[in-house]
Amino acid sequence: MEPFKPLHAVAAPLAVPNVDTDQIIPARFLWRKRSDGWGHLLFNDVRFNDDGSPKPQFVLNRPEYRAAQILVAGRNFGCGSSREHAVWSLYDYGIRAVIAPSFGDIFFNNSFQNGLLPVVLSSAAVEAVVAALEQAPGTHIGIDLQVQQVAGPDGAMHAFEIDPFRKECLLAGADEVAFTLSLGNQIDAFEQAYERRISWL
Repeated sequence: MEPFKPLHAVAAPLAVPNVDTDQIIPARFLWRKRSDGWGHLLFNDVRFNDDGSPKPQFVLNRPEYRAAQILVAGRNFGCGSSREHAVWSLYDYGIRAVIAPSFGDIFFNNSFQNGLLPVVLSSAAVEAVVAALEQAPGTHIGIDLQVQQVAGPDGAMHAFEIDPFRKECLLAGADEVAFTLSLGNQIDAFEQAYERRISWL
């Protein structure tokens, strides 16, 4: 998991509501190990024909969006099952952030554990960004996690909220366990001081 750095990248519009985890990664692939790589399976059934050829109309198959690192999606993105594999496939493809008006709860939580930033913006802001991207395919937008802002294609700035602890984990490139372990020296010092204070135990 890499530290999340300021991102200025191609954004792909996928303005469809209720994109579920089975669309993101079909269930028949879930037997694979994390280390096998998942990016090539992202949106498999809507991205490819039965013979494996790409569907030219799907957004990530269009030349302007193939290098996308940001996905701008419709409401309730990532709804459905709890499969963490949906986040793996996005991350391994190269997507580092998804912007949407809302997310499926489990997908939202899984994203933070795997280095993917889910950004919640108002429906109006998302619609404006999608419209700008569709008018100028291949346009870059910016995301600065440190200051919690999205810079739209038109230069408009959109602030977003994020839990402070999750923000620190993403900036450090660590999940909750790794972040806690990185504080080992401070934890040891606390335990030793605590034991001195309550030695009577």
